[in-house]
Amino acid sequence: MPDKRPRGYQPQWHPRPGTVELLAAVDQVLARFAAQLPLTIRQAWYALVSDGVMAKEERAYKRLVEVLGMARRSGRIPWEAVRDDTEISTEPAAYASSEDFHEALLAAAGDFRLDRQAGQPVRLETWSETAGMVPQLAAVAGPFGVPVYSGSGFNGLLAKRGAALRAAASGHREVRIFVVSDWDPSGVHLFSALAQDVTAFAAVDAPDTRIVFERLAVTEQQIADHQLPTAATKATDHRSFAGTSTTQAEALPPDVLASVLRAAIGAHRDLDVLAALLEREAEQRTALLRQIQAMGPATGEIG
Repeated sequence: MPDKRPRGYQPQWHPRPGTVELLAAVDQVLARFAAQLPLTIRQAWYALVSDGVMAKEERAYKRLVEVLGMARRSGRIPWEAVRDDTEISTEPAAYASSEDFHEALLAAAGDFRLDRQAGQPVRLETWSETAGMVPQLAAVAGPFGVPVYSGSGFNGLLAKRGAALRAAASGHREVRIFVVSDWDPSGVHLFSALAQDVTAFAAVDAPDTRIVFERLAVTEQQIADHQLPTAATKATDHRSFAGTSTTQAEALPPDVLASVLRAAIGAHRDLDVLAALLEREAEQRTALLRQIQAMGPATGEIG
């Protein structure tokens, strides 16, 4: 039997009245969090739950997945407003001509940055259990030179050993790792297992560096302060858990999460050191641009 689900663009889509109302509510959510786009579908769902538009039920979430799919296929909602996190790709570098390559060099020089954590008393990292939240976190952390890693590596030995090796290579006496994960047995266990394993690797690879793990979100205080939607702990999960209910990290409003991360980074930054580094960075960027502009592209087409 052929699959009759929509494929490709759907410009003729005419949503039902109830769906039109839902899309209007989605528009408000996207406008509210315009600075944090793209949102994951689950983040949008939690915002709609908090707004009283949708029920906190898995069938409601599945409906939103379908509606947002059609809304993007039809052009009703911009593609770039919602993040799917299902694509992993790699593309080989290629250029149409030497002029194209020269323009790429100029663009790269325009993006030139020094290590903005150099000279800081503490080196920082951010780890997110949910891969879809990485771009939002990176938008806050990036200007400070703080890297953000996705939770897909939380259970990977290479990722955890890599954190210890980075600590050793940084030259800092202290590395602080902010963690964003769900408030449930899995998220709490993930946090403790990550901290224990990285610390054990660092005892050998970075013995002179102190590694500190800080749970940035979600916390019980944040759940109470922002009245986040909760669910009962799964009866099948027997891991120790001090909480009385569970909450996913995506339930925390994106703007609140951004503020939490910005404050956490700011608490460990020497702004005078950063300002001096940014000044040197700008000078070196200007010098690079002048050098590349003076070189000019090679003559003739490549290939």
